[in-house]
Amino acid sequence: MPAERFVDQLNAQIGNELAAHNQYLACAVYYDALTMPRMAAFFYGQALEERDHAMMMVQYLVDTDSEVVVPGVPAPESAFADVVAPVELALAQERRVTEQINALLRVAREESDFASEQFLQWFVKEQVEEVATMTDLLAVVSRCRDDFEDIEEYVAREQVGPEDDPTAPRVAGA
Repeated sequence: MPAERFVDQLNAQIGNELAAHNQYLACAVYYDALTMPRMAAFFYGQALEERDHAMMMVQYLVDTDSEVVVPGVPAPESAFADVVAPVELALAQERRVTEQINALLRVAREESDFASEQFLQWFVKEQVEEVATMTDLLAVVSRCRDDFEDIEEYVAREQVGPEDDPTAPRVAGA
């Protein structure tokens, strides 16, 4: 069974992941309203990915006979100044999630909770990819802020759909 301190922190992280889901959903709706279907689809996909991350954490807690607490989440930001703002917000969010995952890893190590440490390794790798993706997207959106078609073309060309990762933790309910 995971250390109690780790379980508490992982339950909090479930809320963080669900808040990220809601934020990406708000970004997707913003781009959908601008008739930017590829950006909208990208962010709808990101929203689902964040939900899956939360459900992977739920499954881990269920698998280890730990208490699952699904916390409430604050409302996402839904009004944006321009097409760049949601991506800036997304990059800041991914950096924050990286810090949160690293803090969870620290707790697992401090508690000598080796199973939980191993569980988190996939998330560490995932965060490297997420920050890199958002950094690249921000560069393009900033450069092309007045040319929605160039942004859409980049997303169509570079942002491939989700890949099945056999090393990913199981998603609860999947």
